[in-house]
Amino acid sequence: MDAQQFLAEFRSIANAPGGIDQLRQMIYQLAVTGSLTPRGNNAEDAGQLLSNIEQERQRLIRAKKYKRMLALESEPIRRPPGIALPEAWRWSRLLDIGEINPRNQAKDDQLAAFVPMSGIPQLHRAPIVAEIKHWSEIKKGYTHFANGDVILAKITPCFENGKAAVVDKLPGEAGIAAGTTELQVFRPIHAGVLPGYVYLFLRSPLFTVEGEKNMTGTAGQKRVPTDYFATRAFPLPPTEEQSRIVAKVDELMALCDQLEAQQKDQRKMQNALRQSILQALASAQSSHELRDSWQRLQANFGRLFSEPGDVGALRSLILELAVKGLLTRQIETDVKAEEQLSEIRRISSQVNETGVRSRRKSVTYREVDEDELGYKIPKGWALARLGELVRVLNGRAYSKSELLDKGTPVLRVGNLFTSKDWYYSDLILEADKYCNKGDLLYAWSASFGPFIWDGPKVIFHYHIWKLDLFSATNLSKDFLYLVLQERTAAIKSSGHGISMAHMTKEKMEQLPVALPPLSEQDRIVFRVSELMRFCDEIEKQLHDAVGLAQRLTTASVSALTGITIEQDDEVPMKVPQTELIALLRLGNPPDVKAQAPLATLLARHNGEMSARDLWQRFGGEIDAFYAQLKTEVAHGWVDDPTYDLNEDAPDSPKKYPDGAQVAKMKVREEA
Repeated sequence: MDAQQFLAEFRSIANAPGGIDQLRQMIYQLAVTGSLTPRGNNAEDAGQLLSNIEQERQRLIRAKKYKRMLALESEPIRRPPGIALPEAWRWSRLLDIGEINPRNQAKDDQLAAFVPMSGIPQLHRAPIVAEIKHWSEIKKGYTHFANGDVILAKITPCFENGKAAVVDKLPGEAGIAAGTTELQVFRPIHAGVLPGYVYLFLRSPLFTVEGEKNMTGTAGQKRVPTDYFATRAFPLPPTEEQSRIVAKVDELMALCDQLEAQQKDQRKMQNALRQSILQALASAQSSHELRDSWQRLQANFGRLFSEPGDVGALRSLILELAVKGLLTRQIETDVKAEEQLSEIRRISSQVNETGVRSRRKSVTYREVDEDELGYKIPKGWALARLGELVRVLNGRAYSKSELLDKGTPVLRVGNLFTSKDWYYSDLILEADKYCNKGDLLYAWSASFGPFIWDGPKVIFHYHIWKLDLFSATNLSKDFLYLVLQERTAAIKSSGHGISMAHMTKEKMEQLPVALPPLSEQDRIVFRVSELMRFCDEIEKQLHDAVGLAQRLTTASVSALTGITIEQDDEVPMKVPQTELIALLRLGNPPDVKAQAPLATLLARHNGEMSARDLWQRFGGEIDAFYAQLKTEVAHGWVDDPTYDLNEDAPDSPKKYPDGAQVAKMKVREEA
């Protein structure tokens, strides 16, 4: 590959989803295979350099200042197929040009650097973060290294994340250090081998792709073995060319950093613009304002929505506009909502002799005003409290002895998302402790929100409320479901979602509801259904476009470098409407030394939490959360949440305990 071809592909790769990361990998690969820099004018030859290095190695061996690896020294160099080095380069191995995992010698009272794994950077040529301790405190039980060495994290996921460094400017008195035992260390024995170039090799796919395949150990404790580290074929250029390569890579990595910063700024501007237009839509006070704002949204749609996750904000807006009456026309001939509300109140005040319709007479409902609701309701609508429209029925708590392997299924919050891990009960309970297909439910624990149950008859757990309509002829269950969705989305977007874990039945009953005429309720449900299908289509188009761009980028990188940098296929866990409503459960508990912060959080919260709540407790960017979740799922520390909630997916047969196929839960509109 020549420089012109590289530059032609550079920006197109950088602009693709995840392109900057692939671009960095490509730069490393091109650097260590001789395709990034021109040859020098001098008659350079790495063969002479290798000869000089071997002479120095023999001298150190005779002086007993070199730690040999006799079992590996006699093995031949296994050259990777498909890579032809420049004429002046030579294949070698790290054990032939330096010392592997050396030891430092120093006085006990000498000050030295101590570096835990957290101090090893994963950004290109970023500095090490070290503490200062006396050598006597750290000389035993830790890995030794010094200024001029190259270190590499060998344990998963630190190795895959690229934790490595050229050791430089260590604090202390003699430029030595000790640190985490999860490191491989290379120490050059000749000035002709530049640590900066060795670092590029260890970060390149030429080393990392096969390195991942050669890792040994159990899940969560896999490591790059020393024999692979020491014997992987190493492309050695002449010293002057090493220097040119290091300088060029530093230059290109700085350019990548600049492009990445620009992309983040552009993304922030895109998010701000999208939020501004959506806010204008939400704040519309008339059909004229709504039409103008919608036209602005349509005119700038391609600029505002570039990733599947962007559509979530549009879904939330649709719900907000729907419950405000801004998606449908008010028709004068509709029966006024106040008449329907009066009939619902009349029915709710009656007490059935069997107690099925009974409710606490002590509950009083404050009058709702528009200030509390936060917007002006359309003409013909009415205001009420949720408890005036439905009975909020409690589920039941169970002791361990009551949860069996057979009987009636016990619906817990987690079962609203997956058919795995059901419990059963043989108890005969009151009729209002069961729910059936079509019942409106509300989960009020960590994974809170409304659901329309679409499964068999079950007993519902106390973390779930059943909302029993007093009059289905005067109130649309589907409309009330939309209202509860909108209210839940507003709570979650405000950042106070955790407070729902402490939501009481009394507070739930006092939630204000704006009630349209029944005919308009049906029109709203129909209109929202249409718009949500539109969101589904847009989301799929964006998802397909992102996937296509990623595949094209991977193909370009492969064509340019001659090596395939494996990329994980997109998984359902990456789809926003699934990932942030999914209930995550603790899998196999990790070892105490494992880097499993999500599993640790789950263990502290009875082994299960919603993905959103877990993310909030984890802290940091959502991408970092996804990456960590993916790692812990792969190791089995967190159960795989990638069940499919799309009714159109034929390859995901989920089964209820009674063998009936699971129908789709109404969660796709969840932002």
